[in-house]
Amino acid sequence: MDLEVSPGLTIPAAELQWRFSRSSGPGGQHVNTTDSRVQLTWSVAESAVLTDEQRDRLLERLGARLVGGAITVTVSRERSQLRNRELALEALATRIRSALTPSAPTRRPTRPTRGSARRHLAAKQQRSATKQQRRRPSDD
Repeated sequence: MDLEVSPGLTIPAAELQWRFSRSSGPGGQHVNTTDSRVQLTWSVAESAVLTDEQRDRLLERLGARLVGGAITVTVSRERSQLRNRELALEALATRIRSALTPSAPTRRPTRPTRGSARRHLAAKQQRSATKQQRRRPSDD
């Protein structure tokens, strides 16, 4: 079951490591008898399908989630092991996809135009005049 992250990146099934264990999630006594909890591990550092640029970007952006250069996704949401496997594949693909997207360019600071500053001050004066008219008249 290869994992297609994007049209240009597909992780072969041989690089994915699966572990199954008993889940504590929904399912009643069924939980006590089946290994429906899924752990999916993929080694970013040892992957053969990544370019050096992709590997560096993943190691930098997923650094807090990596243990020994590998990312692990754990899913125990559903009763079915098959459904949990599908959810784990989706979660891993989503994390990798978001980490590989290039960062947005930094914002260049700009100044407000003279006209917008003038309109801003005019609006403030209008609000001030409205609030002054709402005041109780003075005794003088």
